[in-house]
Amino acid sequence: MAIKTLGIDIRKSTFHLIGLDERERPTLKQKLTRAKLMEFAAKLPPCLIGMEACPGSQYLARRFAEYGHTVRLMAAQFVKPYVKSNKSDFLDAEAIAEAVTRPTMRFVPVKNPEQQDLQALHRVRSALVAERTATINQARAFLLEYGLPITRGTRALRHTLPGIIADETNAVSFRVRSILQRLWGQILDLDQRIEDFSGEIEALGREQPACQRLMTIPGIGILTATAFIAAVRDGRVFRSGRELAAWLGLVPAQYSTGGKPKLLGISKRGNVYVRTLLVHGARAVLARGARRDARLSAWLAGLSRRAHPNVAAVALANKLARIAWAVLTRGDTYQGTTARGNAALEGTGMAA
Repeated sequence: MAIKTLGIDIRKSTFHLIGLDERERPTLKQKLTRAKLMEFAAKLPPCLIGMEACPGSQYLARRFAEYGHTVRLMAAQFVKPYVKSNKSDFLDAEAIAEAVTRPTMRFVPVKNPEQQDLQALHRVRSALVAERTATINQARAFLLEYGLPITRGTRALRHTLPGIIADETNAVSFRVRSILQRLWGQILDLDQRIEDFSGEIEALGREQPACQRLMTIPGIGILTATAFIAAVRDGRVFRSGRELAAWLGLVPAQYSTGGKPKLLGISKRGNVYVRTLLVHGARAVLARGARRDARLSAWLAGLSRRAHPNVAAVALANKLARIAWAVLTRGDTYQGTTARGNAALEGTGMAA
C-alpha cells in the first residue's frame, strides 16, 4: 500500500490508523497496540504522520521521526472541524489525516527531552506553589473564625501564625490549634520543596546559553527564561515576534463581521504559564522602571500616562515576548539603547 499520509488517533494502549494515498483516498484502516504500532512505523516507508497534541504525542513524534517520517502535531480544537457526522476513533483518525494536509494548518512544535524535563520541573513547582497558597488561605480562614484576622499577604501570616499557635491564652481551641500546627509544618515543607525545584530549574538554566541571553531582557528572570525555552526552544517555529505574542495570547481578540472590525481584550490563548510569567515580569519593570534602557523607560513613561496599569503591563509583556523572539532567533543578547539593540527592536516592529 502506497501511504502518503497517516492519521493516528492516540490512546494509552491502542491506536487507530487511517492511511491516505497520493490522491488523499483512504487505503488503510487499522487498529494496533503500542508494540505493533512501533513495528508498523519502522517498516512503513517515510510519509507524513499527523497526531493530536496530547499526553504521549511528543514521545511518539520523536520515535516516528527516528524512522524517517515527517511528524506534525495539531491542537485538538483545530482537528475537530474535520470530524464528519458522529464521533468514533476511526473518524477521529480520518479527521487527523485530513487536517494535517491542510496548507493553513498550524502545528505544535515537537519538544526534545531537555524541553520536557524543564517543563516537568515548572509544572510540579507551579502545583506546589498553588498548594502552598491554598494551605495559607485555609489557615487564614480558620483564624478568622476565632476572631483573629491577619493582614493580607503571605509575609504577614508567616510572621503572625507561629505566635498565635504558641499563645495558649487566645480563643483558639485545642483542636484547631493542633490543626494550625500541622498546617504550619506543611507550609514549611512546601517552602523547602519549592526551593529545591527552583534550585534545579536555576541549575538547568545556567547550563543553557539561550536562557542566559533571555535574562538580559528587562523583566525576564531565570524562571521566565527556562519556561520560555521549554515552550518555544529557539523561536524559529514562529515567523515573527508578533506571531509569538499572538500564540501567547497577548494580542487583542478579534470579532469582526460585515466589514466592521471589533477588537476585544487579549485572547488569552496559548501557553498560560509563560504568559503569566511575562505579565508578572512586566509589572516588576513598571514598578521599578527599565533603568538600564533609556529608550524603553521613555516608552513606558508615555504608556503609563495614557493607559491603565493592567493594560500597560500586558502591552509591555507583548513587547518583551517580541524582544525574546528576536533574541532567540538571532542568537544575540538584548543590548538596550545601543545601536545594535535598537536595530533589533526596529527589525521586529517594536521600536518605541
